[in-house]
Amino acid sequence: MNLIVEKAYAKVNLGLDVLSRREDGYHEVKMIMQQIDLFDEIEISTGFIEGGITIESSDKSLPENSDNLCYKAAELIREMCDVKIGLHIKIDKHIPVAAGMAGGSTDAAAVLRGINRLFMLELSDDELRKMAEKLGADVPFCVSGGCMLSEGIGEILSPVKGLSEVPMLVAKPQIGVSTKWVYENLDLSKVTHPDIDGQLEALKKGDINTVCKLMGNVLESVTEEEYDVIRQIKGIMKEEGALGAMMSGSGPTVFGIFENLEQLKGAYNKMKESALAKDVIMTKPYNGRPDME
Repeated sequence: MNLIVEKAYAKVNLGLDVLSRREDGYHEVKMIMQQIDLFDEIEISTGFIEGGITIESSDKSLPENSDNLCYKAAELIREMCDVKIGLHIKIDKHIPVAAGMAGGSTDAAAVLRGINRLFMLELSDDELRKMAEKLGADVPFCVSGGCMLSEGIGEILSPVKGLSEVPMLVAKPQIGVSTKWVYENLDLSKVTHPDIDGQLEALKKGDINTVCKLMGNVLESVTEEEYDVIRQIKGIMKEEGALGAMMSGSGPTVFGIFENLEQLKGAYNKMKESALAKDVIMTKPYNGRPDME
């Protein structure tokens, strides 16, 4: 039996703008995605079911069948590369589910990378990202990770300088949010568009204060209005000294960026005391390639 392990890193959006709704129902976006040092571990091994795919997850709320995005990723790359050997995929979950942090997408990207390595297929990042487009808007970014500007419907990616090693806090409330529902209820005539270009310039200069000052997510206009807990969590983080606090993706997770560890720990304790969040995690930006193990 051969076995390989990939780390699948979560992401947050430093800025998220929706420019328009296309005739095909998709939305044109402009956003900055930053991976953070919070990851699932994806173990891929051979020698189980002949020619088949089996899924095992530490989080039993996830499907362990063909509905799982990891299964779809494995099925896709096996079909496109004529891999006939059976696979077992074990998912050790640490990223909160349905949180706006690309948990399912980054796991699927890790499966593509892992199978590429396991069978020495020698597919380039570009080839893997092209394949990943068939699985979801965030999956191509998660193939390479780090920090990127994402445009189009999420498939046009440009690497940018990421955040330095600043303390970050992630808080995911009890609720789950449907990305489809958020986009369906988004009214672009009523949103304030964030200054993504200004953030990109600030990132180039390493100006974290300006990056945080310019943070904005148009999807908050839907999710935050429906779930006031998001506003409450942001309020606690800012009261505890966050340079910026914002919802990630379609939510409901909120992240805060802090100047120092003392403030981070104070916010962590306050968040725990408030009982507003199911998951409260201290972390930091991650700008490297996913670990090769």
